[in-house]
Amino acid sequence: MSLESDIKSMIESIGLTLYDTAIVSEHDETIYRIQVTSSAGVSMDRCVEATKLISPLLDVTPPLRGEYRLEVSSPGIERKLRTLDHFKHSLGEKARILTLEKEKLRGTILRVDADTVILDTDEGEKGVKFASIMKAGTYFEW
Repeated sequence: MSLESDIKSMIESIGLTLYDTAIVSEHDETIYRIQVTSSAGVSMDRCVEATKLISPLLDVTPPLRGEYRLEVSSPGIERKLRTLDHFKHSLGEKARILTLEKEKLRGTILRVDADTVILDTDEGEKGVKFASIMKAGTYFEW
């Protein structure tokens, strides 16, 4: 099993869903970021619970060499959409998509059919092949 699948199993054991993992550098610090979701929302207490559960695994199987900080959080209301599962978990939310052809789309995610994301845009329904998406994320109109 991979480290990510082990983390996924651990997260699911406490009723959360693994949304994403990433290694990022911020302010001369390396961060191993784990983002989790739940239909009931993700509280700070749930993030602490997940951190305490995952930390011993990372002590034995570190995600990278050298020093890093573990960060467990919710992906937030405005988040990147990098996988088809991310789109599926964001049905009904507003999204911005930039395609490889530099087309910019905005609309509500209606559904995901096989490898196509269907948006409700101002011009009507628009399907975008997942393979043609360069960058995407949800947004919230305040």
